[in-house]
Amino acid sequence: MTTPEKVSPGFAATAAPARLVDTPGAFDSLVRELGTPPLLAVDTEAASFHRYHDRVYLLQLSTRELTAVVDPLTVTDLTPLARLLGEPAVEVVFHDADYDLRILDRDYGFRAARLFDTRIAAQFVNEPGIGLAALLEKYLGVRLDKKFQRADWSIRPLSQGMLDYAAADTRYLPQLRDILRARLDELGRLEWAEEEFELLERVRWTGSTTPEEAYLRLKGAKTLRGRSLLVLREVYNWREDAAGRADRATFRIMNPETVLAIGKAAPRTLETLRGIPGMTPDQVNRRGAEILAAVERGLALPDSEIPVFERGRRPAPDPAFDARLERLKAARNAAAERLALAPGVLCPNGTLEAIARVEPKTPEQLRGVDGVRRWQVEALGKDLLTASAA
Repeated sequence: MTTPEKVSPGFAATAAPARLVDTPGAFDSLVRELGTPPLLAVDTEAASFHRYHDRVYLLQLSTRELTAVVDPLTVTDLTPLARLLGEPAVEVVFHDADYDLRILDRDYGFRAARLFDTRIAAQFVNEPGIGLAALLEKYLGVRLDKKFQRADWSIRPLSQGMLDYAAADTRYLPQLRDILRARLDELGRLEWAEEEFELLERVRWTGSTTPEEAYLRLKGAKTLRGRSLLVLREVYNWREDAAGRADRATFRIMNPETVLAIGKAAPRTLETLRGIPGMTPDQVNRRGAEILAAVERGLALPDSEIPVFERGRRPAPDPAFDARLERLKAARNAAAERLALAPGVLCPNGTLEAIARVEPKTPEQLRGVDGVRRWQVEALGKDLLTASAA
């Protein structure tokens, strides 16, 4: 396998400075300058690590000629970008597109018509490190500063360092895309990646799909019993309300371990509350009365509100299914070694389980199994069918 040459570290130094677009007029000028580019690299910055009410706080755009950082707090009408992202003539390049596509759909209803995801491409060429920083350092000699990984992108004004960091997320994507696409083509896996890109184009914001009440998703919640669960629910809901009012991430109001400990101990005095692990003097002084009021609400609720957990029934043992699944895993693992791919990239265990249940007999039936890709049928379909029927 031929490894593309690295671009010298000086590449980063010669890059044109990013343009901050923070007025409607500047955005209109940018849109006119962009026209309909053949390639547009895109990234977003949100602030869920800091804010309760999350949204897109920055939008980074790069063509092969320019890089711009758009401030959606001051450029409120981003409608022209919907045309660019939805234009089939424009290849839209992301690194790890899934979340960006979801929040662009959530906040603006934007959809991408033609994608290239450098993270997926890196997986299919069997890169050991698929993070953007690792790939840029390997192929372009660019070392990203990690100083702003957890930055609060909702603050204004943004420092020059933050703007430079944000711009770097798209500035080098066109070159990285070219290198990885060439490697995919060389390995005969470009169509594999393109099928994954097509599936990404259907990604939409879905929000929470968990039917359980939110407080029961707190780690350790289901270890509590009886009225402790009601106290936990009220304290959890208090924290959500306090975080919403302050627009701060929930863990910045109170960490989840402390919420769970209060639910378990049900403290009724400030003195007892001070003894809860994780409670700080400031929390007790500022919010102690509110927390104790939440505890009292939980203690006052009727027993009928205590949740009852039904124990899930274990499926009956199926030795034939288990044997089929083990054969499928062995066939997948052998193919992964032959193709020099991570087993989970070649075919995840969940897909193998679906195949083991369906027991397909033909390539057509294999293609019909939920989660199976066309490229997987091509790359290891015969192996999987043989293993399933053995």
